[in-house]
Amino acid sequence: MFKTMEECTDFIFGLRASTYKGEPLEAVRAILDELDNPERQVKFIHFAGSNGKGSTLNATRAILMEQGYRVGAFISPHLERVNERITINHEQISDEDFLICANKVNEAIKTKLNGQYPSFFEIMTVIACLYFAKQGVDLALMETGIGGRIDSTNVIVPEVSVITTISLEHTEILGDTIEKIAFEKAGIIKKHKPVVVGVKQQEAVNVIKQKASESCSESYFLGKEIMIENTRSGFPQVFDYFLGNHEIDKIPLAMQGAHQIDNAALAITASLLFDPDIDAATIREALGRAMWAGRFEQLDYKIILDGAHNSEGTKALIDTLKNVYPNKHYKFIYAALQDKDHEISIGMMDEVASSMGFTQINLPRAAKAEVLALQSKHENVRHDENWQRMLQKEIDIIQPDELLVITGSLYFIAEARKFLISR
Repeated sequence: MFKTMEECTDFIFGLRASTYKGEPLEAVRAILDELDNPERQVKFIHFAGSNGKGSTLNATRAILMEQGYRVGAFISPHLERVNERITINHEQISDEDFLICANKVNEAIKTKLNGQYPSFFEIMTVIACLYFAKQGVDLALMETGIGGRIDSTNVIVPEVSVITTISLEHTEILGDTIEKIAFEKAGIIKKHKPVVVGVKQQEAVNVIKQKASESCSESYFLGKEIMIENTRSGFPQVFDYFLGNHEIDKIPLAMQGAHQIDNAALAITASLLFDPDIDAATIREALGRAMWAGRFEQLDYKIILDGAHNSEGTKALIDTLKNVYPNKHYKFIYAALQDKDHEISIGMMDEVASSMGFTQINLPRAAKAEVLALQSKHENVRHDENWQRMLQKEIDIIQPDELLVITGSLYFIAEARKFLISR
């Protein structure tokens, strides 16, 4: 039995790889069955995508909370403490409740799996389902970890599925083409349950449409059933939204970037499919103040934090920088994991940067700062394996006409954010 959060999290964090060698999802289903299937007691909306699923989930949560729902959310990664991954109306699961759920899961593993532990993320998924059922939430929003079809969160049957975007990522797991990755993401579509889609590549659209048709699921695609018009940049951004008989004009959006307007449109659609009675005033109020840490987050006037962890995210970051701060010089600091295609992202940053900095985080899968730096062709490149030292050095010399753009892996963003806020 785990007696403290430190003991518990130290143990489950160590389960990055599973000791259970059965079929995908088999271990999670066995544990949930032993716990009387708490996932069947909760209504869900399920989110998958290479980029944008966290921001879309957050916007959906804001709308549904504004409507008066008690909304659970399961997200990853956390920025400071593991409790952030499991919340109800933004309130994190308490240490006491986390330990109660974790100990129940631990006993179920001993009983059903003979002590063969699934991965950290699979255990977190079960803890979330158990907690949401215990707390009797009105609904819970679940974010996939990797992919969708064999992701541990795919044990749920959602009221609505959302697929935000698709790009080449985790190719060793999901496949090395857009079509293969789309197939994995589309695995969250369930029979007779609608799916909301922000994907734009035609080859991916075709795969998702086929899966939706096979599942007899209504599909709502951005740019077809879902339309965005009259976008206006500023603080906040403003846009008009159209879906069938729903027409909502002058929606303010606190988040910056054209990609965040897309995410907000998906969130509005998912919310309306869950509850068609949500009115325009509720949506405007919710999106006008919904923010998401680590996504084009501004810390004072000189620092931008953004978890642009692949080339699609990097393009969105650069487009947003050009739109919001066209006259600033961008000094990038980048750290990432090894399982990403860094060369494309680094090339994009090279084209707009005044300088390029590379560092690394203390994770087994972290890419080395020196290796990342070798992929840059910028004339002003530096690297330092100590990310705290690099950040402090750059902050100390930042000029009024410069922005320090800290980007890459969300794990890096989490550590950097904690460091910067505590300074």
